[in-house]
Amino acid sequence: MRDWRTRRRRSQLDLALEVGVSPRHLSFVETGRSRPSPELLIAVAEHLDVPLRERNALLLAAGYAPRYPQTPLDDRSMARVRATLQRLLEAHEPYPGVVIDRAWNVVLVNATAQLLVRDLPPALLGPPLNVFRVCLHPDGLAARTRNLPEWAAYLRGELHRAAALSADPSLVALADEVESYPNVVAIGGWRGAAASDEPALLVPFRFALDGEHELSLFTTLTTFGTPMDITLSELAVELFYPADDETDAALRSERLSSRTSPS
Repeated sequence: MRDWRTRRRRSQLDLALEVGVSPRHLSFVETGRSRPSPELLIAVAEHLDVPLRERNALLLAAGYAPRYPQTPLDDRSMARVRATLQRLLEAHEPYPGVVIDRAWNVVLVNATAQLLVRDLPPALLGPPLNVFRVCLHPDGLAARTRNLPEWAAYLRGELHRAAALSADPSLVALADEVESYPNVVAIGGWRGAAASDEPALLVPFRFALDGEHELSLFTTLTTFGTPMDITLSELAVELFYPADDETDAALRSERLSSRTSPS
């Protein structure tokens, strides 16, 4: 509990007042002198924005049973959720769309998104296919990205933020891996990305699809509003939209659309 409070930069006094206990009691809980109730643990976790899987760890550490299940997405009980996610992706055609997990591993994908990566080296395509790796590795989409410093700054910021918020060792390792890529090293610190001469509303993803099409896309992320399952709490739908008329026309063109169809 103290680790999470420190990570969120909260004092014992502020947290205790928000949760409704005395700072002394919270201090005793953190040092192991008092055993917290499961309700107190959940309340503290809520105020510290602790991920559901880590809330289970807090409960186990205090001697209580975990409260949050982790159901595989391919489980029969998840059929309606999975079908809904797939419908979202299909309805988004001819624009790219993916469903990602907490490490930004792709778990569902539509045909246009598959088109964007199908010519990449098999080693980068997984499984699992990871958004950070496939976008930033020098043999991946980074080689085709026209605004790599700006796009990499966004992705690296998201990766470092996810690692800090979740304390997930796999995300920390992935962040270290990405920061070791020679093209990423050459860019320099992700917090100091060069600003454009003309300030933009959004940072687009500009890349060359082939010799004929250069696409410019912006992205949105959507999560479940009230998840009580670990799997659902860690899923996000990432949908890409055309940032200019030329990209819209290219994605809607019959020639490009035909490439998304199974051969």
